[in-house]
Amino acid sequence: MLLDHPSDGQTAIRTQFGAIFVSLELSRSTWLVTSLSPGNSEKMSKYSVKAGALPELLKLFSELKQKALARSGESYRIVTIQEAGLDGFWLHRALQQEGVESHVVDPASIATPRRRRRAKTDRLDGETLLRSLLAYKRGEPRVCAMVVAPSPEEEDRRRLCRERRTLIAERIVHVNRIKGLLFAQGIFDYVPMRRNRRAALDLLRTGDGRVLPAHLKLQIRRELDRLELLLEQIATVEREQDALLAASRPAGGTERSNPVAMLLDLKSLGPNFAAALWTEAFWRQFANRRQIASYAGLAATPWRSGGIEREQGVSKAGNPRLRTMMIRHQPQSALTQWFNANSPRGRKRTIVALARKLLVALWKYVTAGVVIEGAVMKSAA
Repeated sequence: MLLDHPSDGQTAIRTQFGAIFVSLELSRSTWLVTSLSPGNSEKMSKYSVKAGALPELLKLFSELKQKALARSGESYRIVTIQEAGLDGFWLHRALQQEGVESHVVDPASIATPRRRRRAKTDRLDGETLLRSLLAYKRGEPRVCAMVVAPSPEEEDRRRLCRERRTLIAERIVHVNRIKGLLFAQGIFDYVPMRRNRRAALDLLRTGDGRVLPAHLKLQIRRELDRLELLLEQIATVEREQDALLAASRPAGGTERSNPVAMLLDLKSLGPNFAAALWTEAFWRQFANRRQIASYAGLAATPWRSGGIEREQGVSKAGNPRLRTMMIRHQPQSALTQWFNANSPRGRKRTIVALARKLLVALWKYVTAGVVIEGAVMKSAA
């Protein structure tokens, strides 16, 4: 790093990069700004800005540019870096609109000391971010992983699938709570998801032949109220999702480059799965199969050192929503046959490997039109 080998003059940063580098350590109350400017003896300067105060941040950037201009007689652009986190991408987009080169980094990709106890402060984090940005702009390979920020439209499109997933998880909680309350009374055959749920509740008898206690029955009815509200909201979200998929498909359904249309043509892929794949994975471009496997957290993590060689499993560092939905069944497909042939080696490990293969195969299908060997299309079913 430049800070590890300070130069005698002011030209090291200016001639190599020609920019003012800034890291933003964001929190709910304060933004810590760490800057490195040409002509400042390669010293990092630190400033505090109130969280969310974008005009104040832009004013600080203007002051940094004026100071660099006064020192060197040249005008420099601003290059920023921030971690992906609670603030999302709004600040990244706002800075880009102001002509600032902005980068969002995956915080898990930044190397840290491996000491058991290490110092960690916002000041040290800001310096680490700045060093990572310098190394990234120098072109050092694998120094960190920059996040590909979705457009506001792409980000908003994800809301339906993610909201549906949240609602279904809440539905499961209420169903299990109702079953648990009745299980304690010796009732095992009540199904809250049936349409006759309220009529069936009035007919229930405990395991020792009593009618349901009054307060328990009222509690279950309130649980049913919440459950029915969730069912209505899930149905609304699914209608909106279907409308979004229909609007994304070309008129007549003849366009083969449309990922939604291509996914829906595959048998065993319904609208929910196709929408989730489209919004979580295929909204962006991937250079190769390793990138998309890594994006889903399905990349292998070998541990090899000298004579030690073992596999630690998948990284789980990518998109968890994409990773958990990658098992689909077509008995005659090449992927299913590969799974049946290899599952005796270890079922859990083979399932994970199959998920990675399926994701890569679907990526090849929607980007290059390579149909999965043995896959059945709906038009041919």
